[in-house]
Amino acid sequence: MPKVSVIIPTYNLSGTLVSTIKSVLDQTMGDLQVLVVDDGSSDGTQQAVEAIDDRRVRYFFKENGGVSSARNYGLARAEGQYIAFLDHDDLWPADFLEVMVGRLEEKPA
Repeated sequence: MPKVSVIIPTYNLSGTLVSTIKSVLDQTMGDLQVLVVDDGSSDGTQQAVEAIDDRRVRYFFKENGGVSSARNYGLARAEGQYIAFLDHDDLWPADFLEVMVGRLEEKPA
């Protein structure tokens, strides 16, 4: 089981999506999975994601239903102890997950 499942919902933004995924794969904490949920794109999103050669990245296609339904779709398939959502046009600094998980584990609820 990965420590963190990162869910990235996307729709017709393959141009920035690869950089977003790379910002996750470049994290200082590598115990993660990336679930890219394509919400009905028609712009080559599948090919862009499948060109990333990393076993931690998983691609899912679903009919367009909006960002919330894409997040829920990913959530249903997540295997991580923790869940993180990242929009398809955002980037994380390299230590983002390490800091966030560290804080969660420092003071568990």
